[in-house]
Amino acid sequence: MSEVPILQTPRLWLRPWRQEDRLPFAEMNSDPAVMNHFPSLLTTEESNSSVDRIIESWQRGYGLWVVERRDSGSFVGFGGFSQPGWSAHFTPCIEIGWRLSSLSWGNGFATEGAAVALSWARENIVFPRNEVVSFTTTANTRSRRVMEKLGLVHDESDDFDHPLLPDWPDRRHVLYRMKI
Repeated sequence: MSEVPILQTPRLWLRPWRQEDRLPFAEMNSDPAVMNHFPSLLTTEESNSSVDRIIESWQRGYGLWVVERRDSGSFVGFGGFSQPGWSAHFTPCIEIGWRLSSLSWGNGFATEGAAVALSWARENIVFPRNEVVSFTTTANTRSRRVMEKLGLVHDESDDFDHPLLPDWPDRRHVLYRMKI
């Protein structure tokens, strides 16, 4: 596995996953507020499988970090980069994304963590088409605001129906892009 770098901001650590992160991650993934823009809540087993995939993904040199508060050491969520394993008009691509516990919302942590991750990525990741993307359901205004604060741009002609969710009522997604 590629060594996971540790990044910091004035308020946050972006760090490798630890065994003790599994419980707060599972709690976050079973929170209806957090998972409002996902098809379902995750069971503990599904959440643990997700952690395993995240840790493994770092073998390609990038992935999703745990986001932790520097002042308290508390688990905030995750953020970083992933590569969708499905096809769409904008793939292959590298996506920047985040998921934070509802107790952490409204503090600017998603933007702060994503900004330091982007800064690191510019020096360490080769992006297809020299761009990073981010996407979410059309109704996820919180994440859309973060994307805009980071400088990603939405073009309505890029919007798409998520190919893995053909029967989900919220399958329509917005795509944001930014040149790297």
